Amino acid sequence: MHKNNRQNRRRVRRGHQQNPWFRQHVSDERCNTVAQQSPQDSGRADDDEAPSTSSGTAGSSSAPDLPGYYFDPEKKRYFRLLPGHNNCNPLTKESIRHKEMESKRLQLLEEEDKQKKADTNSDRLFTVNDVKVGGSKYGIISLRGLKTPSLKVHMHENLYFTNRKVNSVCWASLNHLDSHILLCLMGIAETPGCATLLPASLFVSSHPGERPGMLCSFRIPGAWSCAWSLNIQANNCFSTGLSRRVLVTNVVTGHRQSFGTSSDVLAQQFALMAPLLFNGCRSGEIFAIDLRCRNQGKGWKATRLFHDSAVTSVQILQEEQNLMASDMAGTIKLWDLRTTKCIRQYEGHVNEYAYLPLHVHEEEGIVVAVGQDCYTRIWSFHDACLLRTIPSPHPTSKSDIPSVAFSSRLGGFRGAPGLLMAVQQDLYCFSYN
Repeated sequence: MHKNNRQNRRRVRRGHQQNPWFRQHVSDERCNTVAQQSPQDSGRADDDEAPSTSSGTAGSSSAPDLPGYYFDPEKKRYFRLLPGHNNCNPLTKESIRHKEMESKRLQLLEEEDKQKKADTNSDRLFTVNDVKVGGSKYGIISLRGLKTPSLKVHMHENLYFTNRKVNSVCWASLNHLDSHILLCLMGIAETPGCATLLPASLFVSSHPGERPGMLCSFRIPGAWSCAWSLNIQANNCFSTGLSRRVLVTNVVTGHRQSFGTSSDVLAQQFALMAPLLFNGCRSGEIFAIDLRCRNQGKGWKATRLFHDSAVTSVQILQEEQNLMASDMAGTIKLWDLRTTKCIRQYEGHVNEYAYLPLHVHEEEGIVVAVGQDCYTRIWSFHDACLLRTIPSPHPTSKSDIPSVAFSSRLGGFRGAPGLLMAVQQDLYCFSYN
């Protein structure tokens, strides 16, 4: 992460406007993960999605299908296929699959580069960067003056580092809106895992006269997920999803409520109006906890929904009558909480086992998700139509799945909608005009 402002060169190609989504690029040699977006200023390659590698589908040629051979439409000749890896003959099914995926990615990138570029303003993002020596480095970045022909990225100097991996992170509003960041840290050796409230003022003060806050930690080992409550009936509280348990903790009093579950809790979100905490489990179950009930009291499960695979994200919509969830089978469903029925499904998301977030933006009417194939897909919220498929600017890699953050007003009240994408050491901006 840079300690000073840096003005970076940006690749710009002019062309005709074909789609309202445009791309800008900025390279930052140490900022590689967009983790969470602050609402006060606006949070393995998959084989099934790849083109077929059988000899009959490697191109649009009408050449007959010969078992054990691959027809190259460019060279217009057959090549013998060997199963698996082979150093002597690199022409294997895996190499052909990789070549076709890379060709598809480059073709889509070329289409993206033909789009006209647009200007944006600024935003604030909390970042979690994995480091090679183990652990994570945190920071808050400000994106200011994202205008052609250059982009500026400012990383605030006061960085916080820990040698423990982060399982989950969200913004927390203890003193004021987004005053803290809530982190769930994994344990190492004899040190147990914990939930840590990190003051945002450690990085940058967004309020005049604000003093740096105190770091506060709670011994909560093995937390898979976390959520901060803005509900008045759970004021100053956060929740952590553990193995077969949900723990609700009051930061001020230290009081805790424990709710036993039948599976690991991988995703959580508090409702704002109703006194409910929604949880997504590894078993595929989604259930709501009535916060008015005591520990293990009867009737605390207010709602129950079911997916066929582990639930990785739950999003409560504005009216709190619907909920959207995604799972490790690549299924994205919109649920009616009153009838507990699925009313819409969003096709095309790719996931087999990864813990991938889901971004829902009702104001813009879009749903955004990044798949294990490293493609970012944007759907229409209202009719589930796939609007846009954005390839990763980098070659597909199991360890380099892009992280994205969307803002309806990138840069504040007068800002424009935009999507930020972090891949490896680069940060890209897709503006909506």
